Amino acid sequence: MTTAMNIKDQLKRCTPDMGLAGRLFDELYAQGFDGVGITRDAYGPGENAAHALMSTEAKKLGLEVMSDFAGNLHMTLPGRDRTAPRILLGSHLDTVAQGGNYDGAAGVIAGLAVVAGLINGAITPAVDVTVIAVRAEESGSWFPAGYPGSRAALASLPLDLLEARRKDTGRTLADHMLESGCDVDAIRRGERIFSPENVKAYIELHIEQGPVLDTEGIPVGIVTGIPSSRRLRAGRVLGEYNHSGATPRKYRADAAIALAELAVRMDQHWEVLDNAGRKLVCTFCVLETTEDASFTKIPGQARFQLDVRSIDPDNVQAMFDHLHAIVPDIEARRCVRFELAGEGVSDGVPMSPELRRALLAAAQAADVRCIEMPSGGGHDPVAFAQAGIPAALVFVANQNGSHNPHEAMRLEDFGQGCRVLMAWILRETDVI
Repeated sequence: MTTAMNIKDQLKRCTPDMGLAGRLFDELYAQGFDGVGITRDAYGPGENAAHALMSTEAKKLGLEVMSDFAGNLHMTLPGRDRTAPRILLGSHLDTVAQGGNYDGAAGVIAGLAVVAGLINGAITPAVDVTVIAVRAEESGSWFPAGYPGSRAALASLPLDLLEARRKDTGRTLADHMLESGCDVDAIRRGERIFSPENVKAYIELHIEQGPVLDTEGIPVGIVTGIPSSRRLRAGRVLGEYNHSGATPRKYRADAAIALAELAVRMDQHWEVLDNAGRKLVCTFCVLETTEDASFTKIPGQARFQLDVRSIDPDNVQAMFDHLHAIVPDIEARRCVRFELAGEGVSDGVPMSPELRRALLAAAQAADVRCIEMPSGGGHDPVAFAQAGIPAALVFVANQNGSHNPHEAMRLEDFGQGCRVLMAWILRETDVI
């Protein structure tokens, strides 16, 4: 294995290409700006255009370029042993509507910057290094289907999700895939591109979607795992519509106030757990009255969506235990009825301990400050890890959160993340 001293020497010779990265970020921004933020719609014109841009750049670098039957873009630097399991570096290029320029795209551009550095340094890795742009990671904003690009390539996409309809067009995932040049029949046949037999590791660089790294002045985080989550997507409170001016308080069945009380009491319990050192997040993503609400009506119905996440599933369970304990009390006192509908659960997924240790060693060899930390959101490494492929996630500090037009990332922090990826490749593949 290459020593830390050798890695330092080789990093002087083959540094990630930050000029290429900066230019690609600028071109993606110009291509995707919609007047408010960045929109690159999944399996639509925005994502397709971003894939075309990366494909063109990869061909200029001399990489082998192909798109698989799910539309995932493969950009490969051949290694010395082309039969050995390959390394995958990448992420996604789609965004939420009116989002930012870095969520997802940073991982794909990091892969290209690292591969360009290897090429510029005249270094041939021991195995193939494929930069992959995975389709539709932000599918939750477009289709009710998690990780369709990566799961299709891993033969783990439930086939009924091909009939899931995109929220803005009303057309199915299969329709949009076909329009984007995919082979949907290959997905239905269960064909598989990636497996533990042909992939050594999948590593994704991604902006942190919270403030931890930036607040602490640390450029890079090595992710320990993806959290467990439990969600209510179709919660309702049923009360009684009545006149807002003529109904005294004791005769009201106000659905909105009942829902507000639920949210406050859940937040108070979260604070108790947080003060006890139990790490979780609890979000009422939607709190709203219905279309029947008006200025002169007491709300007779309200809707909500609840999202609870933690690396420790016991913390998620503790919040839902509290939810079920307080709902009967609120119902009785406020004369309403709760419907806790649309429940969904996803198990937490740890990142590969071996890859985490190797990435920490690579960061040390590259003189990059980093910490270990959990992820707050889901990412494509989940699909790879669940398929038995070693997976890791590397965070880069950003200044304004994620999924918003003000998303930010300092290029120097991004460069530090790229140095960790480069050092890991040099360390693990024994390039001489």
